[in-house]
Amino acid sequence: MSHGADPLKSILFALCANLAIFIAKLIAALVTGSGSMMAESIHSLADSGNQLLLLLGIKHAKRPPSPDYPLGFGKAVYFWSFIVALILFSMGGLYSIYEGIHKLQHHEPLTYPYVAIGVLLFAIIAESVSMWGCLREVNKERRGRSFRQWFKETRQSELLVVFGEDLAALLGLGFAFIAVLATILSGNPMYDALGSIFIGVLLVVIAFLIGVQVQALLIGQSIEPEQRDRMLAFFEKREEIDHVFNLLTLQLGNDVMVAVKAKMAKMDSAESLVAAVNRCEAALKQAFPQVLWSFFEPDLKD
Repeated sequence: MSHGADPLKSILFALCANLAIFIAKLIAALVTGSGSMMAESIHSLADSGNQLLLLLGIKHAKRPPSPDYPLGFGKAVYFWSFIVALILFSMGGLYSIYEGIHKLQHHEPLTYPYVAIGVLLFAIIAESVSMWGCLREVNKERRGRSFRQWFKETRQSELLVVFGEDLAALLGLGFAFIAVLATILSGNPMYDALGSIFIGVLLVVIAFLIGVQVQALLIGQSIEPEQRDRMLAFFEKREEIDHVFNLLTLQLGNDVMVAVKAKMAKMDSAESLVAAVNRCEAALKQAFPQVLWSFFEPDLKD
């Protein structure tokens, strides 16, 4: 389903970048007393933990089916992706808003502000590398769609989360840079506090958007519309099938379940019908390797 996209590469890119950025931001925040910088350091720490949770989800999703979980554990990655969205919302967004409000009520001048500027520039470069790694994988499965359309239609929750995190990080760093620069030029720490609040609001919005998309996958979404159309066309071209009444699909992490109800072409015997169904299912799994389970119901009407 991913057409060569590898979310693991994006996660590792982001993890390395965020750990380095967190350390740099934390040192700068402690030295300068910048609220925006402290908000950004907490954001990077949360992102680092998020990537570890995504790696845990990928490992959990690879467990084989069992009697209690006959369709496997593929959807486990959706659960951990949803947890990541909650962490981004709470540790990232709400904490940043709290830090900004606190700074508004208790103004503290920045010390060594150019240290903060240097760290922010380093962080922007590191996050840009992380975003570059993520976009390489996103473009493998975007297939000409806009980023907005891909975001709404993708079933790769890990890639979705990393993309959202990287986007939030780059925009947040931009806000922090402007806030610190405005504070330096004006001498008014209010701009730094406002920067922290803006970063928090940004994180809350992006976390909410990610959560909405992952929630749909948790409930149970079909495969991507384009993939479903290809699958339907595949069945309709089969000589064994006269007409497809219904095609149901369910995305389960990297695996897919397919249920087909169709009117078959005329057969000489029940054995011929069974053989035709088996040929269709074998050809389906060859054409769509992500299909792990298929259920075929021959019928005369819907």
